[in-house]
Amino acid sequence: MSAPPPVSGPAPHHVDPRLLRAFLTVAEELHFTRAAARLYVAQQALSRDVRRLERELGAELFVRTTRQVTLTADGERLVPYARRALDAQDELLAAFGQARPLLVDLNSPGLVTGRSVLYRARELAPDQELMARYESGLTGAAGELLAGRLDASFGRFAGLDPALRAGLDHQPVRYEPMAILLPEGHRLASLERVPLAALAGETVYAGAGNPRTPEWTDLARRLFEGRGIEIAPPMPLAVGDEEFRRIMAKTRNPILAVVDFPAMPDGVLRPLADPVPLSPVSLVWRRGLTHPALDALRRAAIELGVEHDWLRRPVDGWIPAIDEHLMSAT
Repeated sequence: MSAPPPVSGPAPHHVDPRLLRAFLTVAEELHFTRAAARLYVAQQALSRDVRRLERELGAELFVRTTRQVTLTADGERLVPYARRALDAQDELLAAFGQARPLLVDLNSPGLVTGRSVLYRARELAPDQELMARYESGLTGAAGELLAGRLDASFGRFAGLDPALRAGLDHQPVRYEPMAILLPEGHRLASLERVPLAALAGETVYAGAGNPRTPEWTDLARRLFEGRGIEIAPPMPLAVGDEEFRRIMAKTRNPILAVVDFPAMPDGVLRPLADPVPLSPVSLVWRRGLTHPALDALRRAAIELGVEHDWLRRPVDGWIPAIDEHLMSAT
Protein backbone atom coordinates (compact mmCIF):
# COMPACT_ATOMS: atom_id res chain seq x y z
CA MET A 1 0.00 0.00 0.00
CA SER A 2 1.46 3.35 -1.03
CA ALA A 3 1.98 6.08 1.55
CA PRO A 4 -0.52 8.96 1.56
CA PRO A 5 0.67 12.17 -0.08
CA PRO A 6 2.15 14.80 2.22
CA VAL A 7 0.02 17.46 3.84
CA SER A 8 0.69 20.87 2.34
CA GLY A 9 2.41 23.64 4.28
CA PRO A 10 5.77 23.87 6.05
CA ALA A 11 6.73 20.82 8.07
CA PRO A 12 6.47 21.43 11.85
CA HIS A 13 9.33 20.40 14.12
CA HIS A 14 6.94 18.73 16.57
CA VAL A 15 3.20 17.98 16.70
CA ASP A 16 1.58 17.51 20.10
CA PRO A 17 -0.26 14.14 20.14
CA ARG A 18 -3.12 15.88 21.95
CA LEU A 19 -3.69 18.07 18.88
CA LEU A 20 -3.71 15.02 16.62
CA ARG A 21 -6.23 13.31 18.88
CA ALA A 22 -8.43 16.41 18.82
CA PHE A 23 -8.24 16.49 15.02
CA LEU A 24 -8.95 12.79 14.58
CA THR A 25 -11.94 12.84 16.95
CA VAL A 26 -13.49 15.74 15.04
CA ALA A 27 -12.71 13.98 11.77
CA GLU A 28 -14.55 10.88 13.01
CA GLU A 29 -17.54 12.75 14.43
CA LEU A 30 -17.67 15.67 11.95
CA HIS A 31 -19.25 17.52 14.85
CA PHE A 32 -17.34 19.64 17.39
CA THR A 33 -19.84 19.25 20.22
CA ARG A 34 -19.88 15.45 20.03
CA ALA A 35 -16.10 15.34 19.65
CA ALA A 36 -15.63 17.55 22.72
CA ALA A 37 -17.90 15.28 24.75
CA ARG A 38 -15.83 12.24 23.71
CA LEU A 39 -12.62 13.96 24.81
CA TYR A 40 -14.06 15.43 28.04
CA VAL A 41 -13.03 18.95 27.06
CA ALA A 42 -14.90 22.18 26.43
CA GLN A 43 -15.89 22.78 22.81
CA GLN A 44 -13.99 26.09 22.88
CA ALA A 45 -10.80 24.30 23.95
CA LEU A 46 -11.24 21.67 21.23
CA SER A 47 -11.72 24.32 18.55
CA ARG A 48 -8.61 26.10 19.78
CA ASP A 49 -6.57 22.88 19.56
CA VAL A 50 -7.72 22.26 16.00
CA ARG A 51 -6.87 25.84 14.98
CA ARG A 52 -3.44 25.47 16.59
CA LEU A 53 -2.80 22.27 14.61
CA GLU A 54 -3.87 24.03 11.41
CA ARG A 55 -1.42 26.84 12.12
CA GLU A 56 1.42 24.43 12.86
CA LEU A 57 0.79 22.45 9.68
CA GLY A 58 0.03 25.50 7.56
CA ALA A 59 -3.13 23.86 6.26
CA GLU A 60 -6.88 24.20 6.68
CA LEU A 61 -8.21 20.84 7.87
CA PHE A 62 -11.97 21.43 8.13
CA VAL A 63 -14.63 23.45 6.38
CA ARG A 64 -16.96 24.75 9.08
CA THR A 65 -20.44 26.10 8.44
CA THR A 66 -23.36 26.64 10.78
CA ARG A 67 -24.86 23.35 9.61
CA GLN A 68 -21.98 20.96 9.08
CA VAL A 69 -18.28 20.20 9.41
CA THR A 70 -16.43 18.53 6.55
CA LEU A 71 -12.82 17.57 5.93
CA THR A 72 -10.76 19.48 3.42
CA ALA A 73 -8.43 17.64 1.06
CA ASP A 74 -5.55 18.32 3.48
CA GLY A 75 -7.69 17.06 6.34
CA GLU A 76 -8.38 13.81 4.51
CA ARG A 77 -4.65 13.43 3.81
CA LEU A 78 -3.81 13.93 7.49
CA VAL A 79 -6.22 11.28 8.81
CA PRO A 80 -4.02 8.21 8.13
CA TYR A 81 -0.91 9.97 9.44
CA ALA A 82 -2.71 11.00 12.63
CA ARG A 83 -4.15 7.53 13.13
CA ARG A 84 -0.75 5.85 12.71
CA ALA A 85 0.90 8.31 15.11
CA LEU A 86 -1.75 7.81 17.78
CA ASP A 87 -1.77 4.04 17.35
CA ALA A 88 1.99 4.06 17.92
CA GLN A 89 1.54 6.22 20.99
CA ASP A 90 -1.14 3.87 22.36
CA GLU A 91 1.19 0.91 21.83
CA LEU A 92 3.93 2.74 23.71
CA LEU A 93 1.60 3.51 26.60
CA ALA A 94 0.45 -0.10 26.67
CA ALA A 95 4.06 -1.23 26.95
CA PHE A 96 5.29 1.37 29.44
CA GLY A 97 2.83 4.09 30.33
CA GLN A 98 0.22 1.95 32.03
CA ALA A 99 2.86 0.18 34.12
CA ARG A 100 4.15 3.50 35.47
CA PRO A 101 2.16 5.08 38.31
CA LEU A 102 0.88 8.62 37.80
CA LEU A 103 2.29 10.80 40.61
CA VAL A 104 -0.33 13.32 41.70
CA ASP A 105 0.53 16.16 44.07
CA LEU A 106 -2.31 17.11 46.44
CA ASN A 107 -0.41 20.01 48.09
CA SER A 108 -1.39 19.04 51.66
CA PRO A 109 -3.12 15.94 53.07
CA GLY A 110 -6.15 17.81 54.43
CA LEU A 111 -7.21 19.69 51.29
CA VAL A 112 -10.42 18.38 49.78
CA THR A 113 -10.48 19.39 46.11
CA GLY A 114 -7.45 17.51 44.79
CA ARG A 115 -8.13 14.51 46.99
CA SER A 116 -11.72 14.26 45.70
CA VAL A 117 -10.53 14.37 42.09
CA LEU A 118 -7.89 11.72 42.78
CA TYR A 119 -10.38 9.38 44.46
CA ARG A 120 -12.87 9.74 41.61
CA ALA A 121 -10.12 9.12 39.03
CA ARG A 122 -9.19 5.89 40.82
CA GLU A 123 -12.82 4.79 40.49
CA LEU A 124 -12.89 5.69 36.79
CA ALA A 125 -9.60 3.91 36.01
CA PRO A 126 -9.24 1.04 38.51
CA ASP A 127 -6.53 -0.58 36.36
CA GLN A 128 -4.29 2.48 36.70
CA GLU A 129 -2.08 3.38 39.67
CA LEU A 130 -2.46 6.99 40.82
CA MET A 131 -0.20 7.78 43.76
CA ALA A 132 -0.55 10.86 45.97
CA ARG A 133 2.32 13.18 46.77
CA TYR A 134 2.41 16.32 48.95
CA GLU A 135 4.53 19.24 47.75
CA SER A 136 2.84 21.98 49.86
CA GLY A 137 2.20 24.46 47.01
CA LEU A 138 1.88 24.67 43.25
CA THR A 139 5.09 26.67 42.80
CA GLY A 140 6.95 23.97 44.71
CA ALA A 141 5.35 21.31 42.55
CA ALA A 142 5.90 23.11 39.22
CA GLY A 143 9.64 22.46 39.11
CA GLU A 144 9.01 18.80 39.88
CA LEU A 145 6.41 18.62 37.10
CA LEU A 146 8.79 20.11 34.55
CA ALA A 147 11.57 17.76 35.65
CA GLY A 148 9.30 14.73 35.26
CA ARG A 149 9.43 13.82 38.94
CA LEU A 150 5.72 14.61 39.32
CA ASP A 151 2.93 14.22 36.79
CA ALA A 152 0.08 16.42 38.03
CA SER A 153 -0.74 18.93 40.75
CA PHE A 154 -3.50 21.31 41.82
CA GLY A 155 -3.45 25.01 42.51
CA ARG A 156 -3.61 28.57 41.25
CA PHE A 157 -2.16 28.42 37.74
CA ALA A 158 -2.18 32.22 37.27
CA GLY A 159 0.06 32.58 40.31
CA LEU A 160 2.94 30.75 38.65
CA ASP A 161 5.82 32.57 37.04
CA PRO A 162 5.10 32.86 33.26
CA ALA A 163 8.30 30.92 32.55
CA LEU A 164 6.87 27.98 34.51
CA ARG A 165 3.43 28.28 32.94
CA ALA A 166 4.98 28.04 29.47
CA GLY A 167 5.90 24.40 30.06
CA LEU A 168 2.64 23.38 31.68
CA ASP A 169 -1.00 22.82 30.74
CA HIS A 170 -3.97 23.25 33.04
CA GLN A 171 -7.67 22.51 33.32
CA PRO A 172 -9.90 24.64 35.60
CA VAL A 173 -11.37 22.53 38.39
CA ARG A 174 -12.98 24.77 41.00
CA TYR A 175 -13.59 28.27 42.25
CA GLU A 176 -13.08 27.44 45.92
CA PRO A 177 -14.59 29.97 48.36
CA MET A 178 -12.01 31.36 50.73
CA ALA A 179 -12.25 31.48 54.51
CA ILE A 180 -10.46 32.80 57.58
CA LEU A 181 -9.22 30.57 60.39
CA LEU A 182 -9.53 32.52 63.63
CA PRO A 183 -8.09 31.71 67.06
CA GLU A 184 -10.76 30.83 69.62
CA GLY A 185 -11.84 33.96 71.44
CA HIS A 186 -11.04 36.24 68.49
CA ARG A 187 -13.36 39.24 68.18
CA LEU A 188 -14.80 37.87 64.89
CA ALA A 189 -15.13 34.23 65.93
CA SER A 190 -18.81 34.58 66.86
CA LEU A 191 -19.78 35.58 63.30
CA GLU A 192 -21.13 32.92 60.93
CA ARG A 193 -19.51 34.72 57.97
CA VAL A 194 -16.75 37.31 58.18
CA PRO A 195 -17.09 40.36 55.91
CA LEU A 196 -13.76 41.35 54.41
CA ALA A 197 -14.20 44.86 55.77
CA ALA A 198 -14.26 43.42 59.29
CA LEU A 199 -10.66 42.24 58.85
CA ALA A 200 -9.37 45.80 58.48
CA GLY A 201 -6.55 46.34 60.97
CA GLU A 202 -5.79 42.60 61.23
CA THR A 203 -2.50 40.92 60.34
CA VAL A 204 -3.31 37.69 58.50
CA TYR A 205 -0.98 34.77 57.80
CA ALA A 206 -0.86 33.93 54.06
CA GLY A 207 2.37 31.96 53.68
CA ALA A 208 4.68 34.95 53.16
CA GLY A 209 8.27 33.78 52.77
CA ASN A 210 7.38 30.18 51.94
CA PRO A 211 9.19 29.49 48.63
CA ARG A 212 6.73 26.72 47.77
CA THR A 213 3.55 28.83 47.98
CA PRO A 214 4.15 32.35 46.57
CA GLU A 215 1.05 31.95 44.37
CA TRP A 216 -1.07 31.88 47.55
CA THR A 217 0.65 34.91 49.09
CA ASP A 218 0.16 36.81 45.82
CA LEU A 219 -3.56 35.97 45.85
CA ALA A 220 -3.80 37.29 49.43
CA ARG A 221 -1.94 40.47 48.50
CA ARG A 222 -4.36 41.17 45.67
CA LEU A 223 -7.34 40.46 47.93
CA PHE A 224 -6.14 42.61 50.85
CA GLU A 225 -5.02 45.58 48.74
CA GLY A 226 -6.92 48.72 49.69
CA ARG A 227 -8.81 46.98 52.50
CA GLY A 228 -6.48 47.76 55.39
CA ILE A 229 -5.50 44.12 55.93
CA GLU A 230 -1.81 43.31 56.45
CA ILE A 231 -0.04 40.10 55.48
CA ALA A 232 1.89 38.58 58.37
CA PRO A 233 5.67 38.70 57.87
CA PRO A 234 7.61 35.50 57.12
CA MET A 235 7.87 33.01 59.95
CA PRO A 236 9.94 29.87 60.43
CA LEU A 237 8.90 27.34 57.80
CA ALA A 238 6.86 24.72 59.65
CA VAL A 239 6.95 21.19 58.26
CA GLY A 240 3.96 19.03 59.18
CA ASP A 241 0.59 19.84 60.68
CA GLU A 242 1.80 19.67 64.28
CA GLU A 243 4.57 22.19 63.75
CA PHE A 244 2.25 24.48 61.76
CA ARG A 245 -0.32 24.47 64.56
CA ARG A 246 2.39 25.18 67.14
CA ILE A 247 3.72 28.21 65.24
CA MET A 248 0.23 29.57 64.63
CA ALA A 249 -0.67 29.16 68.29
CA LYS A 250 2.30 31.36 69.23
CA THR A 251 1.39 34.18 66.84
CA ARG A 252 -2.43 33.92 67.13
CA ASN A 253 -2.70 35.51 63.70
CA PRO A 254 -5.80 34.72 61.64
CA ILE A 255 -4.95 32.41 58.73
CA LEU A 256 -6.21 32.90 55.19
CA ALA A 257 -7.68 29.56 54.11
CA VAL A 258 -10.41 27.92 52.02
CA VAL A 259 -13.80 26.66 53.19
CA ASP A 260 -12.63 23.03 53.15
CA PHE A 261 -9.48 23.73 55.18
CA PRO A 262 -8.87 20.94 57.73
CA ALA A 263 -9.95 21.62 61.30
CA MET A 264 -7.37 22.88 63.77
CA PRO A 265 -7.61 22.65 67.57
CA ASP A 266 -8.40 26.01 69.17
CA GLY A 267 -9.34 27.42 65.75
CA VAL A 268 -12.64 28.56 64.23
CA LEU A 269 -13.07 28.49 60.43
CA ARG A 270 -15.40 31.10 58.97
CA PRO A 271 -16.23 31.78 55.29
CA LEU A 272 -15.37 35.24 53.97
CA ALA A 273 -18.04 37.47 52.46
CA ASP A 274 -18.84 40.84 50.89
CA PRO A 275 -17.42 39.97 48.37
CA VAL A 276 -16.88 36.21 48.40
CA PRO A 277 -13.19 35.73 47.50
CA LEU A 278 -12.50 32.68 45.37
CA SER A 279 -9.36 30.58 45.12
CA PRO A 280 -9.10 29.40 41.49
CA VAL A 281 -7.98 25.76 41.45
CA SER A 282 -6.68 24.07 38.30
CA LEU A 283 -5.39 20.61 37.53
CA VAL A 284 -1.87 21.22 36.21
CA TRP A 285 0.42 18.88 34.28
CA ARG A 286 3.54 18.95 32.14
CA ARG A 287 2.82 20.04 28.57
CA GLY A 288 2.83 17.09 26.19
CA LEU A 289 2.30 14.47 28.93
CA THR A 290 0.10 11.58 27.83
CA HIS A 291 -1.01 8.91 30.26
CA PRO A 292 -4.34 7.09 30.61
CA ALA A 293 -4.47 7.99 34.30
CA LEU A 294 -4.15 11.69 33.42
CA ASP A 295 -7.18 11.25 31.16
CA ALA A 296 -9.02 9.79 34.17
CA LEU A 297 -7.99 12.74 36.35
CA ARG A 298 -9.29 15.22 33.78
CA ARG A 299 -12.57 13.34 33.42
CA ALA A 300 -12.93 13.13 37.22
CA ALA A 301 -12.44 16.89 37.56
CA ILE A 302 -15.17 17.54 34.99
CA GLU A 303 -17.59 15.11 36.61
CA LEU A 304 -17.11 16.54 40.09
CA GLY A 305 -17.32 20.09 38.76
CA VAL A 306 -20.74 19.33 37.28
CA GLU A 307 -21.97 17.41 40.34
CA HIS A 308 -20.93 20.08 42.85
CA ASP A 309 -21.19 23.21 40.67
CA TRP A 310 -17.50 23.87 41.31
CA LEU A 311 -17.05 26.22 38.37
CA ARG A 312 -20.08 28.40 39.05
CA ARG A 313 -19.02 31.79 40.35
CA PRO A 314 -21.34 33.48 42.84
CA VAL A 315 -22.72 36.86 41.84
CA ASP A 316 -20.57 38.55 44.48
CA GLY A 317 -17.52 36.36 43.80
CA TRP A 318 -14.06 37.93 43.55
CA ILE A 319 -10.98 36.74 41.66
CA PRO A 320 -8.08 38.71 40.15
CA ALA A 321 -8.38 39.65 36.47
CA ILE A 322 -5.40 37.48 35.51
CA ASP A 323 -7.07 34.43 37.06
CA GLU A 324 -10.35 35.19 35.34
CA HIS A 325 -8.54 35.35 32.00
CA LEU A 326 -6.61 32.08 32.43
CA MET A 327 -9.52 30.17 33.92
CA SER A 328 -11.77 31.10 30.97
CA ALA A 329 -9.11 30.65 28.29
CA THR A 330 -8.97 26.85 28.46
